[in-house]
Amino acid sequence: MKGRQLGALINWNHCFSVAATSHTFKIPQSVLVVIHTPALEVLLIKRADADDFWQSITGSKDSLEESFVETARREVMEETGIDCSPSSLLAGQLQDWDLENVYEIYPRWRHRYAYGVTHNTEHLFGLQVSAGTPVHLSPREHTAYQWLPWREAAAICFSPSNAEACLLLPRFAANSRC
Repeated sequence: MKGRQLGALINWNHCFSVAATSHTFKIPQSVLVVIHTPALEVLLIKRADADDFWQSITGSKDSLEESFVETARREVMEETGIDCSPSSLLAGQLQDWDLENVYEIYPRWRHRYAYGVTHNTEHLFGLQVSAGTPVHLSPREHTAYQWLPWREAAAICFSPSNAEACLLLPRFAANSRC
């Protein structure tokens, strides 16, 4: 498995494939993409289904065959309208941080996963964009967005792994190109 893992190694492929025969469940393999400017301002979006839940871009794989990079590109486009596909101007700005978190899925969202799935593996990326990059939210998923300095963004992230990713940003942004 690619990436340095910040938790226990869990193989969910068997659990998903068995469950997928009767119902489509979320795959417990996801991405977290910290979108930021060269000045280290971080884009946070507010979830529509939870009060005061600010986060970076997150989302699960659509299939076991989908790579984490493909998932990251798709989720960024779906959730913000920012195109970082291979043919876009931002293609080279998506940076794989080569880090993974394994965390317990909040009970309120476990029904989205196959029975018995309690943990998710999250792969981290950064995406550097110019200040003023337009953001177009999907209103069924998110209700607001804001750009904050990286420390302030970390302080209001709902998820501890998202807060940690924001705090890691200066280390990884030093290696990105823009």
